[in-house]
Amino acid sequence: MRPIQRRSLVDTVVTEIEQEIRDGRWVIGDRLPSEAELTATLGVSRPSVREAIRSLVQTGLLETRQGDGTYVIATDPTAVALRRALDSADSREVIRVRRALDALAAREAAIARTQEEIDELTTLLESRRAAIKAGDPDAFAEADVAFHLGIAEASGNRLLAGIYASFDGSLRESVTDASCLTEGADPDKADMHIALLQAIINADPEAAQAAAMGVLEQQEQLLDERP
Repeated sequence: MRPIQRRSLVDTVVTEIEQEIRDGRWVIGDRLPSEAELTATLGVSRPSVREAIRSLVQTGLLETRQGDGTYVIATDPTAVALRRALDSADSREVIRVRRALDALAAREAAIARTQEEIDELTTLLESRRAAIKAGDPDAFAEADVAFHLGIAEASGNRLLAGIYASFDGSLRESVTDASCLTEGADPDKADMHIALLQAIINADPEAAQAAAMGVLEQQEQLLDERP
């Protein structure tokens, strides 16, 4: 047996607020009750509530907006930590990790996808193509990232889709060298995105995985070509 450690009031308040968020009683975008209301509800001092909120702001679950209150901005501290790690990673590190995730997502999407998901992926690929034609790097990144996230979601694997969604910011930096869009050129010179979608439509997991790896190989080549 080990000695029982006495928890501080701050830790207890942190746990209570996290539980409210985890149970969905406070969702992303909700404003927390005022400091006075939390103090009365939890039966603790204002300094304890204030310190607990400060702690949750540091972990990335809450955000304090001057003169407006404290808001829920995330629901999972582990996902926040992962996102922060990804945001500090360089493009090559992201691509290496994506090799494993994209291979799994492509294979499972080819097996589990629905017609509605195929239609959505087709629309996103058309949006990607339109952004290239317009020379719009922001719209291109938005459509490209949404396409790959859509494949992860079409896999039917919620854990995989959740992990992949954590890459959001890093994906935007690693998808391509946007400079080639100014010439109306697709960074995907071998049309691997089209091949990837077609393999998913054809329910061919091997071809889908091969195409997904082809997309990443081209992105690495673009990185090598950067000055």
